[in-house]
Amino acid sequence: MKIKDGFVVRDIMGQCVVVATGEASQDFSGMIKLNDTGKDIWEGVASGKSEDEIVDFIVNEYDVEEDRAKTSVKKFIDEMKDKGFILD
Repeated sequence: MKIKDGFVVRDIMGQCVVVATGEASQDFSGMIKLNDTGKDIWEGVASGKSEDEIVDFIVNEYDVEEDRAKTSVKKFIDEMKDKGFILD
């Protein structure tokens, strides 16, 4: 899985947001705000980590139960796929 070209994370006045650039901006306008966990998941996908590797990072970083992290990571990645941010 990989982030589609044209979608980038930016810090705008202390808020982490996803914006579309170039051709991607023709299909998606606006911004998506990310909290810290969302940013970590996005960066995990962007760096080529598997879903399981991202879950492990979230469990260790935020001291949450693995089942809860799996559910949250899967939900967010599914939303990213639905919005067209990720290529499988």
